[in-house]
Amino acid sequence: MAALAQPKMPTPEELAKKNVEELETRLKLSSTQKSVIYNYAYNLAKEQVNLFKKQQATGYNDEEMTKFYRLNNETNKNIKAVLKPEQIIEFDKVTEERLSGIDSSKKKKKRKKGEEEEKVVGIEGLKSVKAGQP
Repeated sequence: MAALAQPKMPTPEELAKKNVEELETRLKLSSTQKSVIYNYAYNLAKEQVNLFKKQQATGYNDEEMTKFYRLNNETNKNIKAVLKPEQIIEFDKVTEERLSGIDSSKKKKKRKKGEEEEKVVGIEGLKSVKAGQP
């Protein structure tokens, strides 16, 4: 019964699509770049989903996390290889925002004076597929 209350885990396709859509908007990717980057993002998302499922079943594992971080770094290196120099600068900004938990879909929104920027961090940031979805 407890498993029914958990939010639906996004599929690798959903994760990769969301990732590439943001990059396409921010980096103004060509169709070729978009296609190549989608393949890299999909492979990384498959590993991410598998790791999440393993961690749910067996708990946190340093070795598995280290392996995932290496794959993530390798993926970013491969993505940069298909980008133009000006796109790499923006890609680095996107990466930094993701690491700091900034949701780019909410970033552009004007905030009232004194209002804090909402950050989606930790596993919640990984679980959300569309802006506004729990």
